[in-house]
Order: sequence, then structure tokens, then C-alpha cells
Amino acid sequence: QILDHWFESEPLKATLATDAVIGAMASPHTPGSGYVLLHHVMGELDGRRGAWGYVAGGMGALSQAIAHVATARGAHIFAEKAVCHVLLGRDGQAQGVALQDGTEVRSKLVLSNASPQITFLELVPQEQLPKGFVQRIQQVDTRSPVTKINVAVDRLPSFLAAPNAHDGQPLPHHQCSIHLNCEGTHLLHQAFTDATHGHPSSRPMIELCIPSALDPGLAPPGCHVVSLFTQYTPSMLAGGRSWDEQARNAYADTVFDCIEDYAPGFKASVIGRDILTPPDLERIFGLPGGNIFHGGMSLDQLYFARPAPSYSGYQSPVPGLYLCGSGAHPGGGVMGAAGRNAAQVAIKDFRHL
Repeated sequence: QILDHWFESEPLKATLATDAVIGAMASPHTPGSGYVLLHHVMGELDGRRGAWGYVAGGMGALSQAIAHVATARGAHIFAEKAVCHVLLGRDGQAQGVALQDGTEVRSKLVLSNASPQITFLELVPQEQLPKGFVQRIQQVDTRSPVTKINVAVDRLPSFLAAPNAHDGQPLPHHQCSIHLNCEGTHLLHQAFTDATHGHPSSRPMIELCIPSALDPGLAPPGCHVVSLFTQYTPSMLAGGRSWDEQARNAYADTVFDCIEDYAPGFKASVIGRDILTPPDLERIFGLPGGNIFHGGMSLDQLYFARPAPSYSGYQSPVPGLYLCGSGAHPGGGVMGAAGRNAAQVAIKDFRHL
């Protein structure tokens, strides 16, 4: 309704609608999806409102930059050290964390950017939490439609709508986000409907980016990396089938066939691909249900209700334990707002300890 009010062009409306459903098991017709669109354009980058950008060196470079600043100020970072549980005192106060190798890290405060599900259902004893709180966390909608496909190619995709230059150098559109199968909102709705019945979309929504077009160091000369953010894929396939290797490759082939229709020769350029379905995203990155926001960005799971009513202020039922990730207010996105807000609350509390 919002897009219909402001725009006439169906391809434009459908392309904008992708940001209303991105990461969400929802259709552009789902009530409340307009907020997800707002969430993705409310920020700014270098003074440009609604703009997004690539991180030089890949997304991992952002984590490295944060780590560099932290260590310069005295932080100690233990990578690849899984947390087993939060250490609690006799009074139920958080006193640090225990690692799976048996190491204990003592602290007066603990901040978790893991999902609410991992933080409160796996790392904290259930008897230390109010029953109503536990039930609320268990009921958070974490359905995700996302399958991420990382692709290595030996040349730039050449699109029928904008063929490549003779010298093979990236053109302006190669340096942007490219949306495919978005000629009309009805296509997005049909793709969503397929997934609700347990079937990967036969004509999936595809957001294609080529970060190496702006950052050549990501790939060897002449080659490129292509990032495909695709929807819709259910976590569990129809009939209770799981995502085995055959199912993964069948869906990826469908995505590649679609890209081939827009950019003939794409499939022949592929050197390798990495397919991450919702269960893979959960297993590898700890995203509940594969949800990139740690829980749906629906109106019943935002603001004062994120992650649960009465606990949107980053403090938890466990004194000294704070939530600072995407599952906290204001939700997902590469913006750091939840972490910044949580840090301010924790610092204020720390002064009274």
C-alpha cells in the first residue's frame, strides 16, 4: 500500500519491495512489511540518507577494524573459543563465562551479541529465568527465507540490458545492487507462496552484488566474486525433507538458470560456489532458523517487545547480563546501534558495582 501510494512503475515498486521482505518470511502484501523497508533506508552513509556501501576488504574487514580499536584500548579477544555457559553467583548475578575448553573468564558484566535463543535458552540455566520470559523467547518467530550463495567467476556478468564494455572493466551497474526476478510484486508474492508450502521458489528473488568490482583485491585479476542473497527457501522442505547436497545444488541451479536468462554466459563463468541454506546459516553463524536479524522484524517483535516486553532496555532477568546483538532493539543491520546502546546501559550500571 505504501509503495502504491508513492510510485506507479511496477518494476520500481517491486525492487523497493525487496527491502521490505529481505530476510523475512513475508510477502510485500504482508501487513507490517513496510516497516522492514523503512528499517533498511532510515540510516545514512557519508551523509547520504538511505545509502548502503561495501566494506573494503570484505565484511570481515569491519570485524577486524573493531577488533583493532578494541585491542588498542586494552581488550583481549579470544577467537574460535566457544562459550559453554554464563557463570552465575549464588545471588544469580552474572560473573563471567565458561568456555568449552574449561577456561573461565571472570567479569562483573557479561554482554552477549548471540541471539536471544542462544543467550537465554542455551547459555543460562532455565531455572534462573522467569517462566514467562523463557516462553516469550521460545515463541520468537525466527523463520527465515534466505539462502546465501557465494560465487567465484572468471569474468564479469554481461547483462542483456547493459552489455559489458569491450575492455571488460566494471561498469556503474556492476558496482551496485542488482535485483533480478523483480519485474512485479506478484513475482515476489508467488515466490513467498512457494516457500510457505515447503518448496524453494521456482523463480526466486535474487539480489546480486559484485563487491570485487569496487574492491579488486577480493579476487585475482580478471576474476570476480559474486554475492547472491536469495529468497524464498523454507528451513524445512515439504514432506519433512532436509536440505541435503542434492536439494542445495538443485536450488542453486534454479538461481543460476534465472541469472543466465538475464546474463547469458554466467553459468559458464562460474569457477566455484558456496551454498548456505537456512539450516547452514544457523549451524555456522548461530542465526536462529537462519534469520539474519535473530528474529523477525515484525511489529510484534520490535521496539518495547524486542526481545521481550519489559526487557527492551538491554538488561536481562539475570543481573549483569546484557543483550547487545540483532535480537535487541532496534534490530538487525550493520549499524551497531544495539551494541552502542547496550554498552551505554552497561557502563552506567558498572559505575554502581
